[in-house]
Amino acid sequence: MGSTGTVLRELRGAQKSAKGVSLYSRYVNRPAGRVLAAGSYRAGLTPNHVTLISALFTYGALAAVALVEPSWTLAVLVWAALAIGFAFDSADGQLARLTGRGGPDGEWLDHVVDCGKLVLVHTAVLISFYRFGELPADAWLLLPLGFQLAAVVTFCAGLLREHLGKAAASARGPSWATTPAAPVSRVRAVALLPADYGVFCLVFLLLGAPGAFRAGYAALAVMHTLFLAAFLAKWFRELRALRAG
Repeated sequence: MGSTGTVLRELRGAQKSAKGVSLYSRYVNRPAGRVLAAGSYRAGLTPNHVTLISALFTYGALAAVALVEPSWTLAVLVWAALAIGFAFDSADGQLARLTGRGGPDGEWLDHVVDCGKLVLVHTAVLISFYRFGELPADAWLLLPLGFQLAAVVTFCAGLLREHLGKAAASARGPSWATTPAAPVSRVRAVALLPADYGVFCLVFLLLGAPGAFRAGYAALAVMHTLFLAAFLAKWFRELRALRAG
């Protein structure tokens, strides 16, 4: 493949569907991931290399949240590292589709890194609250645990919905596998913003003001819990419809 511009054009043609994707992922994270995927391709990196780079940025940022006293400098550095890690998380899949070098090992590694990220991000907040928070009440220590539960259940339930849905569609034959996709909804893309990991990362810009960070983190925890309830009801209905059909 030729120049970086050529690689970027090829990557634009290898994008996943925008259905069910928030505006942040569609217009910020995926384009950033495209640039990183093109650079990774030119550097000779594999998709698994890119996944590990994503983990390095993300886990390094989370270690800093847990171990370093909050400040505005830390806030900017943590947000930047999380955002870059998230962009590399998009880049690994784009690079895999571009090169045809994806496989079950790469998908497995990507999901392991993502699952670890969801557990560690709230664990890091819990440790920061305990070490540096000067909390109004000890009950605040329960907030990261509840947020972690909502995040992990959403992640696992979504993966199961995807794989069980594909298995059911495959068992029913080509007519089910080729059902036309619903059009991409701009309203849905806006509504999904609070549930987007990239939007969640923005709350770490408030680390320099502990009270504001707690308030923003708590608001996101409530929204993610509401989204979890809505997603679980929706996915359950969809899977039951597959069985009934």
